[in-house]
Amino acid sequence: MEQVNDFIPAVNSHGYKHGYTLWAAELKETGELMGFIGLNYTDWESSFTPAVEVGWRLGSQFLSKGYATEGAKASLDYGFKQCGLKEIISFTVPANVRSLRVMEKIGLKRDVNGDFAHPKLAANHPLSQHILYRLRADEYLQGGKNG
Repeated sequence: MEQVNDFIPAVNSHGYKHGYTLWAAELKETGELMGFIGLNYTDWESSFTPAVEVGWRLGSQFLSKGYATEGAKASLDYGFKQCGLKEIISFTVPANVRSLRVMEKIGLKRDVNGDFAHPKLAANHPLSQHILYRLRADEYLQGGKNG
């Protein structure tokens, strides 16, 4: 509960500052909180930062139902069309096949030279290695991934 109490004001503040954030995602039919989906400004030290990441964290009962894909598409649309972002990235560990599939479904392309060790994790941590995906605004707006 302490993490939730810290997280909510942080994402709200992020939204006020940047015009986008990690939004609460709820099941339309019931209003049940599924998790969050949205855009997050990332400025920790890496070869590709500062950057805006599209990301999602959903409860296990909501996985493999298309919710992450639907929310991530809406986030890309908002980021590129409403916020005028030039590029949006996403990243995950190689074993997270579900998230990798979402990244590909929404039109992001793997940056084969962009894989990295997450700077917020120890180099020997099992989740340290990450795969980077990217999408530029011009690719998105010309590629039909906008609706």
